[in-house]
Amino acid sequence: MVRAVKAPPSHGHAGTSKRAKHNKTQAPRKAETVGPLYAGRPEVMQAADGIAQRLGLEPQWVRQALGGAHYMPGIARAIAPPPVGTPKNWTLYRSRFIDSVRINAGVKFWRDNRETLERAEQQTGVPANIIVGIIGVETIYGQQVGTYRVMDALTTLAFDFPTQHPRAKERAAFFLSELEAFLVLTQRTGTDPLALRGSYAGAIGLPQFMPSSWNKYAVDFDGDGRIDLFHSAADVIGSVANYFKAFQWRAGMPTHYAVRLNSEGMDKAALLAPDILPTFTAATMAALGADLDARALQHTGPLALVELQNGDAPPLYVVGTENFYAITRYNWSSYYALAVIELGQEIAAAMSK
Repeated sequence: MVRAVKAPPSHGHAGTSKRAKHNKTQAPRKAETVGPLYAGRPEVMQAADGIAQRLGLEPQWVRQALGGAHYMPGIARAIAPPPVGTPKNWTLYRSRFIDSVRINAGVKFWRDNRETLERAEQQTGVPANIIVGIIGVETIYGQQVGTYRVMDALTTLAFDFPTQHPRAKERAAFFLSELEAFLVLTQRTGTDPLALRGSYAGAIGLPQFMPSSWNKYAVDFDGDGRIDLFHSAADVIGSVANYFKAFQWRAGMPTHYAVRLNSEGMDKAALLAPDILPTFTAATMAALGADLDARALQHTGPLALVELQNGDAPPLYVVGTENFYAITRYNWSSYYALAVIELGQEIAAAMSK
């Protein structure tokens, strides 16, 4: 039985959000502007009644939850995509997440939770370094879980998603579904929906799960009868591992291989056409001009050529496996996936010193 979710302390700033391209969650550097309450928006109150009926919730409770949320103009600005033409830079991106602060905190987290990490790996096949890498990139092991009220964030993005966004309608629908998932979560656990805080996109807890992911993949890994992704390291570890298990993590499979591209006779466009979705056999990639190492040539599953741009410098290329792709299901970014992998590797190396 899942008991109440504890509200987290309001400290730090939010880490990367997940399962959508709304990452780089940061706390405001100055006092956040708070807009009007949604209680004054008749169309939102009408939507609250529809949500209550659809989900089988008490209408007045849903009205109070949505009506108590504030429009947050800063969130609407933060969700906007970068300007067209903004260059991507893997080296800069990597430096934001792989530093001494995260490595040192990761070593402590791993040592403090070694047995739990081993148990999670035994049950799911997900290595400890991947689990530790995820939590480090997301929140520095709980140091930056987010300062926004989740109700404010999700209600703003559901009802006032920026119309200039190229996928505004689709994204607003996504956040409305997450708002509904959040209401289900807090109603089921007896939690005040206006008490929980998270990222500007509504991601919550040490692993920054969106509410629907909490409902689907979070597990009670410490066996205390409740799921707590704010305070229970065991529940966080088990839930991250369970998430990857649900997305078909393959035990023992590498995440990626090194690659060189042959300039002569290389069909780069064909190699990059599937994006990060593993599509090619090793033999096909080699025939298209990818110079694979011996391990990659022996790989039996599908592979993808992953390009990480480096500003004005040459891009970095790796060959991603199905496990690399699984990490991008946590956050839809190859840059994010490689940062998680390399942070985990750096922490593992520091553990052995």
